[in-house]
This record gives sequence, C-alpha cells and structure tokens, in this order.
Amino acid sequence: MTRILSQTKSAAVNPLKSSQPLGAALAFLGVDGAMPLFHGSQGCTSFALVLFVRHFKEAIPLQTTAMDEVTTILGGADNLEEAILNLKARTKPTLIGVCTTALTETRGEDCAGDIANIRLKRAEELAGTEVVLASTPDFDGAIEEGWAKAVTAMIERITRSGDQARQSKKIAILPGWHLTVADIEHLRDTVESFGLKPVILPDVSGSLDGTVPDHWVTTTYGGTSVEDIRELGTAAQCIAIGEHMRGPAEILRRLTGVPYVLFHSLTGLKGADRFVSLLSEISGAAAPAEVRRRRAQLQDALLDGHFHFGGKRVAIAAEPDQLYQLATFFISMGSEIAAAVATTDMSKILEEVPAESVQIGDLGDFEALAAGADLLVTHSHGRQAAQRLGIPLMRVGFPVFDRLGSQHKLTILYQGTRDLIFEVANIFQANQLAPTPEALDPLRKRETPDAFHSSPLARH
Repeated sequence: MTRILSQTKSAAVNPLKSSQPLGAALAFLGVDGAMPLFHGSQGCTSFALVLFVRHFKEAIPLQTTAMDEVTTILGGADNLEEAILNLKARTKPTLIGVCTTALTETRGEDCAGDIANIRLKRAEELAGTEVVLASTPDFDGAIEEGWAKAVTAMIERITRSGDQARQSKKIAILPGWHLTVADIEHLRDTVESFGLKPVILPDVSGSLDGTVPDHWVTTTYGGTSVEDIRELGTAAQCIAIGEHMRGPAEILRRLTGVPYVLFHSLTGLKGADRFVSLLSEISGAAAPAEVRRRRAQLQDALLDGHFHFGGKRVAIAAEPDQLYQLATFFISMGSEIAAAVATTDMSKILEEVPAESVQIGDLGDFEALAAGADLLVTHSHGRQAAQRLGIPLMRVGFPVFDRLGSQHKLTILYQGTRDLIFEVANIFQANQLAPTPEALDPLRKRETPDAFHSSPLARH
C-alpha cells in the first residue's frame, strides 16, 4: 500500500491546490442557465474569477454576496437574500448555486436555514429558479471536494426521489472535475455510438467549450438542463468517473435506486476496454467499427511509444483522482513515478497510486522531490520549478493559463490515451540530450602514437 505523507509545514510555498468554492462553482458552470454565487467577500470571488478567466479564456458568470466588516460581524443573511433576488431579477437564471467560503463557514452561519427561509418567504419571486447550497469552506479540501459537493447538492435538491419508470437507453454520467471539455464531448459521442442517451452532470462541454453566442448571455449557456437533473432517476444506469464522484453516485442510488458503476480512470487500454464492455452490455450491441478502429490505433501507439517511456522518471503533482489517472498511465507505459504530490489526503484513491509514497503538499515540496526526474507533470504554476530544475513540464489540471486549448485536450478512452502517448513521447524526444562524441566512441580518448612516444614511459 502506498504511504501517505502528511503536510508538516505551517505555510504553503507556491500552492498546488485551488479551493473548494472554486470546484463547486466549476460544477455549477456545467448547468444550463446557471449562476454561481460566492457567499463571502468580494476578494474571494475576484480571485476565483481571475483563475477561471485565465484558464478558459472566456467570460465567466460568477457573483458574490459582497460581505464586508459589518455583515461579517452581524451576519450575512440579508446580503444573501439581496444577492439572490437581484440575480433573479437581472439575469433570470434557472439555477443559482450558492458556494460558501471560509468567511461564512468560520463564523458558523446557518446558510442552509437562511436559504430555506428565503425560498419560503420569496417563493413567488423565485419561481422558476432553483437555489442550491454547497457547503464549501476554502480552508478545507480542494477542487475535488467542492465539485463533488456541488453535484451532490444538485441531486439532493433537484432530482425527483423514489422509484420511477426506467428508460433502458438512458445513462446518467457523473464525470470528475478533471475531465476536460474534449473528454466530455468524446464521452458523449462514444455513448451515443452505442445507441444510448447520456445525461451528463455537470456538462461543461456545453458551457465552456469556447463557442460565441449570437447575443449576450448573462448566465451559462449550454450544459445540463435543470429538467434533466430532475429526471435523473429515470436512467437505467449511472456511471461515475473518479473516486470523488462515488458520493454523488451513492446519493443518486439512495434517492432513486439507479445503480452505478465507478471508474477510477478512463485513461489507458484497460479502463477504456472496461468502459466499452459496459456500454455493450447495457445496449446489447457490439462495439461500433469506429470504436474498434480507435482501439487498434491505440495498440499501435502503445507499440510506438513505449520505447520513449521506458525507464523515464516522472514527477506528478495534482488532485488525488488526476494523480491516480496520470500515475497509472505512466506506469503502464514503463515509466517510474519519481515523485507524487497531492493536494489533500481526503481521498482513498491515494492508497492505490502506483508510487512508493504520496506527499500531501505544495509545489515547493514537489520541486524538492522532483530533482533528477525526466518530466514534471502539473499545472501552470509549476513552470518556475521546471525552469529552476531544467526539466520539461507537461501542463495538466487547473489552472493552465500560459497555453491555449488546454480544455480541448483529449485524455480518456482509446483516442485520448493515444493522444497522451504522442504528447509525452514528443516531449521526451524534444528534450533528449545529444550524445557527445566521447559517449559514441569510448576509444576516442586512446593515446595516439605521437603521444605515446612523447610520454615519460616511452623514454625508458
């Protein structure tokens, strides 16, 4: 079993993780017509907004209750009510996702009670808008926990409970936060190729895919509809991706009886085969020719790529599920995990990471552990460590703000695994050290006849 090494420092040096509220807001952004609302100070919201805009290169709808010194002392219920009513009047969202912050959580505000009172008192004014609360203190957990809590809250609040008539072709999919826009689009296309109808929650591929609407939209546009969330209980099967999505899948099963299958990773031949086999079982149809062709392409890429991966030492810093996804990918290609750093110790998946140990820490710890590695794998804040160590950096996760198209990188199933192989192999090839003449010809340093006659040994 992998050893989990706890954080012992009193301060973060070049932080690795992003906060729970940010993860919850990202999940709410995957719902059509939604407006995430941070219940806290303006600074908390501004910081998250900057990260979102730099990562996605898009206009991001994100609002705040703007608590100040007075409301922090006296309570923020009035600010919360005013913000919700203003958003309803001005943007007419189908969903307002309230994310608590450290300010309100530390004060111990009864946000659930406040929202219940607002719903009751303002029922007529809020008609047509769901108000969902995710308790996400940013002093605890990270993106994974925030994303999972928001999805859980949406299911608990919106999904109709009880046994319902099942639609045999309908599949509920709960993707982890680490799946990109391209991953979710590819996931949908693959499921539909089996004649099945996927309902994906959250679906950031519809709202953060870089399209430009023909008119100004004040909320998210595209993504999962509130009605689809309400009818999740009619699905024949639920598929959860990532250990942090086990909780939402369990809640859906408890409320509606929909069974679920959990995939820790869809990257790699084994995970992709298991996923395709499940779709074949549900649909009663064989894998389409296009899917089989992509599998054959991956097999060829595995043969071509393993020469470049073998023996390479890779250092990874990421959220737990993404750390597991990438570590198992590199190990399957013949590489060695030189260092593994995670944001939190709240996930059981860390025990399954194929590394000797996992350090809970920051990018300062990562830089210290990664010396001598052949490749660094983390988000854009790892670029300084890569420069200082002289090791190439592969950017993954959130945020990636110094490259374009990070959300359109495919990382799952046959095609995504193939693309990962090519990307990493090309990084290794581009950073090969050119062999010296001495290394190519070990006899190059041998003594010449002239040197031999001029040596002291030759004169005696």
